[in-house]
Amino acid sequence: MAWPIAEVARMSGVTARTLRHYDEIGLLPPARIGSNGHRYYEERQLLQLQQILVLRALGVGLTEIARILGEQVDELDALRGHHRQLVAERDRLDALATTVSRTIADLERSRKDGTPMTINRPENLFEGIQPADVDASLRDFPEHAEAARRATATMSPEEVEAGQRERTARMICLAELMTAGHPVNAAPVQTMIDEEYRVLGAVRPVPAEEYLAFARSCTENEQWSAAYEAIAPGLAAYQRAAMEAYAAARLG
Repeated sequence: MAWPIAEVARMSGVTARTLRHYDEIGLLPPARIGSNGHRYYEERQLLQLQQILVLRALGVGLTEIARILGEQVDELDALRGHHRQLVAERDRLDALATTVSRTIADLERSRKDGTPMTINRPENLFEGIQPADVDASLRDFPEHAEAARRATATMSPEEVEAGQRERTARMICLAELMTAGHPVNAAPVQTMIDEEYRVLGAVRPVPAEEYLAFARSCTENEQWSAAYEAIAPGLAAYQRAAMEAYAAARLG
């Protein structure tokens, strides 16, 4: 049985644009191309796409994925290895959720008491927090991923890590605004979203249509959604709605 590219995109959650990009770089050629020019995929290509997406979720870049797939002999052994890595990533996210929950509790306690937050063990602030891989987090935006790779190539590991922690701090601030009951179009929320948009645009200009695709990814991209939900339940949908409100007000 063969599936057209639109159906594969629907099933996998990967955009047709990304699938075409995978074909262009030789990572995932379709089983055949019809007389109408449409790409069609069969079971083997679906299994290969699954492996690609698993490896992307684990932070493996496209070049390395191509090497792995090229050298791979036994699919079952490869899947077992992927499963071990996924379990490790699940444990990392659990640790991240615990870290953020502890920080939120400490901040709430300090604000209630009117006293500065006391950090007895500073290393606890960063347990489970690791810089996100550009390829994995931007798998549906290959052009932006390439621009981000060029930007981070000139940065030290410490600078990359600092940027990721700043991103996490903004997510926590947005969670606080959500918990406080601010609507997504409220000034404090939109100020935070504007800051995020400027950081995004510093990598590469992002037009309104692509920005809205970024917004949808907050809930549709499993990696993004998991990161938001680890901080606060409902934050993924709140972030998406806030970005959509920003686009309507400032990018329309």
